[in-house]
Amino acid sequence: MRKKTIILIFIVVLLIGVDVFLFLNKDNLKLQSTTQEKEPQKEAKLNELTGIIYALNENNLTILANNKFYNTANLHNFDYKIGNFVKVMYQNDINQPTSIELTPATYQDEGLFKNYYEQAVNKMQELTLDEKIAQLFLVRVPEEEQIEAITNYGLGGYILFGRDTKNETKESLINKINSFQQAAKIPLLIATDEEGGTVVRISNNPNLRSSIFASPQQIYAEGGFTEITNMTKEMNSLLAELGINVNLAPVADVSTNADDFIYKRSFGQNAYLTAEYISTVLEAGKDSKVSNVLKHFPGYGNNVDTHTDVSVDNRSLDSLQNNDLIPFKTGIDHKAEAIMVSHNIITALDPINPASLSLSFHQLARNDLGFSGILMTDDLDMEAVVKKDANSIVDAILAGNNILILSDYKKALDDIKTAINANIFTEDLINYNVVKVLAWKYYKGIIF
Repeated sequence: MRKKTIILIFIVVLLIGVDVFLFLNKDNLKLQSTTQEKEPQKEAKLNELTGIIYALNENNLTILANNKFYNTANLHNFDYKIGNFVKVMYQNDINQPTSIELTPATYQDEGLFKNYYEQAVNKMQELTLDEKIAQLFLVRVPEEEQIEAITNYGLGGYILFGRDTKNETKESLINKINSFQQAAKIPLLIATDEEGGTVVRISNNPNLRSSIFASPQQIYAEGGFTEITNMTKEMNSLLAELGINVNLAPVADVSTNADDFIYKRSFGQNAYLTAEYISTVLEAGKDSKVSNVLKHFPGYGNNVDTHTDVSVDNRSLDSLQNNDLIPFKTGIDHKAEAIMVSHNIITALDPINPASLSLSFHQLARNDLGFSGILMTDDLDMEAVVKKDANSIVDAILAGNNILILSDYKKALDDIKTAINANIFTEDLINYNVVKVLAWKYYKGIIF
């Protein structure tokens, strides 16, 4: 009997063990089955980019959005035009969009003038097409009909050269500039080249200053950056007193060779000291009513004078990045408002076009250096452009310039209107640049 009881207990334990094993095994199978079930896929969130078309190349678009250029495929082979505003939807890579569609114009960006675009758009909408185009022109003061040019065409600004200040007294020059401003529907940029040294449009007149401003090289040799600060403040004070609100200086070109064309106008030191010179000038001018324009982007190097001939620069891009671009980048970091682009052909980025007429160099300024201010051409009447490009006015717009420096504003106006009528670009491209220029004027208190 006792033996039977032991056997019976053993059988029960065995059965219970099998049942527990099966129970645990079922749970384990159930757990495995649960973990192997696929979660429902979530729809990938798309990114959005809104900007203006700046170039068309076969089925590819170059879009300017928030002061940066992006290249992207045109998925739908739609009949887009330069100047159209578009919205690009993409998942991971802007170069591989999921969709592109037309969108209403939008001008706001997060750049230097971001607080002034709404005012600028409202002001732009008051202007005719001719007046909008003319806002992009910084014009050499004509010898005749100076007031008529302002009232009849609505020019964006005037540049004073030596002939415009010769024999003037402070009072007479102030009155002349005031007469320009009183004739303007929108206050003018009044610019000059007061670099110090060999290029002085104001202090070369003894009625305006007892002696010319010395060159930055001389000032630095005599008193270091402290004297550079003092010179800048005195220079800006004089210009502002006369009614000049833009100085096409300082020269940011790096040159240490006395044989270079640009040497006497440059700081004459290496890239890092030149960069410190640029930051010193900008910091000294922060509270001034005068805006400084860095020149000549992306760096003049040892090239020939573009006033008189075509200039070809065969330096590598690395050479530019490790030397010439350093002062410009420093200036941008110190909130430079405007940069002038040179007429040198720099083969590393564009073997055909002068930098001023090349989208590649404007992309370099916007994308690589993060510049959000005004890009302007050097004088489009220089031989380096005249000999090279009969369509320089239109090409300057297509390259990404916001302001064009020129003399023949009537021809320039006709050229741009012809380009719009020929669908080379739309009026929206003009509007975009006008808003940028007007925002600069609001930012600097020229319009208030």
